[in-house]
Amino acid sequence: QVQLVESGGGLVQPGGSLRLSCAASGSILSIHDMAWYRQAPGKQRGLVATITSGGRTTYVDSVKGRFTISRDDNKNTMYLQMSSLKPEDTAVYFCEADIIGRAAKYLGLWGQGTLVTVSS
Repeated sequence: QVQLVESGGGLVQPGGSLRLSCAASGSILSIHDMAWYRQAPGKQRGLVATITSGGRTTYVDSVKGRFTISRDDNKNTMYLQMSSLKPEDTAVYFCEADIIGRAAKYLGLWGQGTLVTVSS
């Protein structure tokens, strides 16, 4: 069974920084496109950033220049470095990935989410 587990969330003051991690585990052959999403209270889940297997990245306009998505394929882990955090960044952050496992393909696999709260 392949799964994604996020970590690194917490409470941070406005202007602060956090780094989220998304670790894939299980019998994995390869990981393709990966992405971070977030869902604020009372709102729909929305895309934050994406990264391809080749390292190409995209960002939603509201986080450009403040967030950096990266991945370490040796560790089967994706990261989201967040800086200059604002209260409106408060949300549950989810990772999503397309993974080829030894026994099955996992397209659009989701983690359980990690809560980020930006507040003074």
